[in-house]
Amino acid sequence: MGLLLLLTSALLSSYFHPGSVVKAQRVVILKDISLSMEPSHVVSRNTNVTLRCRANVVSVEKALSREYTIYKDGNAIYNKTSSTSEDLLYHLSEVRVSDNGKYSCRISAEGQQATSSAKKLEVTGLSKPVLHVNERVVAEGKEITATCTAHGERGSIFFYFYENATEIEERQVNSNQIEVKLRLSSVGTHRIHCAYAVFVRPDSFKSEESNAVSVTVEELHIAPVLEIFPHSKIYEGDELFVSCSVKGPPPTDKMHLYLSRGNQLLDRGNTTVSHRGIALAKDIGDFECRLEIGSVVKNDQGTISVTELFSVPTLTVSPAEVFQREDITLTCKSESSASERLGQEGLTYALEPPRSQLVPKGIGIFSGKSPSNDFNYTCVARAKNIVKHSEVLTVRPKVPVTTPKISVVGRAVLGRRFTILCQSDIGSLPINYTLLKGYDQLNTEAVTQPFQQALFTVSVDRPDEISKFTCRAKNSHREALLSTRLNATVIEPLSHPILTVIPGLSEISEEDNLHLICGVRGTPPVTFKWYRVGTELPLSTTTSDKNNTHYQVHGLSKEHSGVYYCEARNHANNVVRSEHVTIEVRMALWKKLMIGGFCLLVLFLLVVVSVLCFRSKRGKREAAAELSVKPASPKSDDSLTVNLTHDTEVYNAATGAAPIYDGMEGRGTNGVRYSVASLPVDISNRSSYSIPATV
Repeated sequence: MGLLLLLTSALLSSYFHPGSVVKAQRVVILKDISLSMEPSHVVSRNTNVTLRCRANVVSVEKALSREYTIYKDGNAIYNKTSSTSEDLLYHLSEVRVSDNGKYSCRISAEGQQATSSAKKLEVTGLSKPVLHVNERVVAEGKEITATCTAHGERGSIFFYFYENATEIEERQVNSNQIEVKLRLSSVGTHRIHCAYAVFVRPDSFKSEESNAVSVTVEELHIAPVLEIFPHSKIYEGDELFVSCSVKGPPPTDKMHLYLSRGNQLLDRGNTTVSHRGIALAKDIGDFECRLEIGSVVKNDQGTISVTELFSVPTLTVSPAEVFQREDITLTCKSESSASERLGQEGLTYALEPPRSQLVPKGIGIFSGKSPSNDFNYTCVARAKNIVKHSEVLTVRPKVPVTTPKISVVGRAVLGRRFTILCQSDIGSLPINYTLLKGYDQLNTEAVTQPFQQALFTVSVDRPDEISKFTCRAKNSHREALLSTRLNATVIEPLSHPILTVIPGLSEISEEDNLHLICGVRGTPPVTFKWYRVGTELPLSTTTSDKNNTHYQVHGLSKEHSGVYYCEARNHANNVVRSEHVTIEVRMALWKKLMIGGFCLLVLFLLVVVSVLCFRSKRGKREAAAELSVKPASPKSDDSLTVNLTHDTEVYNAATGAAPIYDGMEGRGTNGVRYSVASLPVDISNRSSYSIPATV
């Protein structure tokens, strides 16, 4: 319906505007384009195939010009312009494998294009190739011309030629025929055939084999001849002659002769070549005489065996271990010799370099002092102009070991295992070090590497045992060298820690100075630490070169009371701890005296008050002015002794209870009562005073 409206609109526009038809754009619709293959898309060789391109073109004009293009594998192979609506036919006559591929059709009209889907054509079958050669019988080295034909085939073709089923040639051409030159490998009859393959990207199609042709190759009646003189047993030093020549009629082509031994070319020429020289043991091997005539190669080989006059000398040294500036002997000798050709006196030996410190001491024997440095020698043996050298002998004189030194690695701790090092400053490796304790051999270490050390692990139970260790070193046949005795400090681990307090625990008072002395048994230096229970950090840390030291606390107070202990550590790395000590800080003495004095003062006041009360009751009779003593039966020598002290008042001598005052009575030594009226003297500075008795 839409198409009909479009055509109607175009006709009306043409009718009402006839002058504008030429300028208006033509309307073309391309649809339903397809490509077909007749009779089929799979055909055999020599079939005629037609490609039909059909398209449905919708247009106002009946005679619309349209362009057809046929493609094979994406490449345009045919193009045609037509103004009819008939299908486009493209003919492939007698198709071949080379026509295989994917085909498609494209139509273009008024700027519009449409392309069909691709369709693959498959052609089967190839023609059998045919082989021709120009000669059936050829001389050795000659070439033949072979022609291989693939009748009717087209495209890119690979041809293959075979000799007795072995491929000998391959060529690629764009035709169905090829001509090649072939040279057959050897004398005799050879069967030749060919085949081909057509390459159609991405495939290839191979034909069957062609007919086989027999070709005979005849041998040339010419050969190389190798001759070696002398024919019999050859000795070193004999003159050797080798010749290479040609036997047979001379060929028409140019020939070349080569004489070689192994990989060494000795001579070359056209008719005869030769080699002359002195026979050597290294000449043992094959000689080859090679003849080349064009591509023809012939050879003759011969083997010789040369008997040695004498073997390659060997150079040895004795003793096996050579030390600096010691006697050495070098011996040069050939192990075998041809006695039938060579007497012993005909063989001589010498050392190289000739300027040597060693002098001959016999046939092949050289003696002297070894040098201080490494040296290289070679032995040279000579007889009948034959010279042979030994391998280079490198002698490295060793350095005698020096007296070893013995020491402790790290620290020696009593009762623990420690390491002893035994080492010499100079000496060639290997060196054997032996550790001894007294006269007993404990162990032996062999030092074989430059940075290796002789280390021994031991232990001691007493400090004086350390001096019993010695070591010896040996790297030669000489007597071993002994070190001095081991001199090292043996660290005794700490033990028996004791914390001592000064002053004594019962005498510690406020404002005193406290000394905490920490002592241990063991080897100094010792690091001491003092702790108070309840505190993580130490109160003090100090290192001492003695087994004890102290920590002092100045001006004690009640706050210093607590539990104390100390720890100690030395180079044995063992930590010991003392027992806990409880310290109680008591009251200061002056505080005690103050409290006692205060108590005495109170007591004194109480006594005074009591006395005053007593005297007020007795009246004024206590006011008597003198002291009178009236005993019942007095004696002239009776007296009252009053003991005085500097710090107290005068007390009643009889009772010691109350101070002596005027008017008080006392009792004498004889039991007579006395009364004190007055003291005639000043007793303030006297310790005692005797008062005469009066009745």
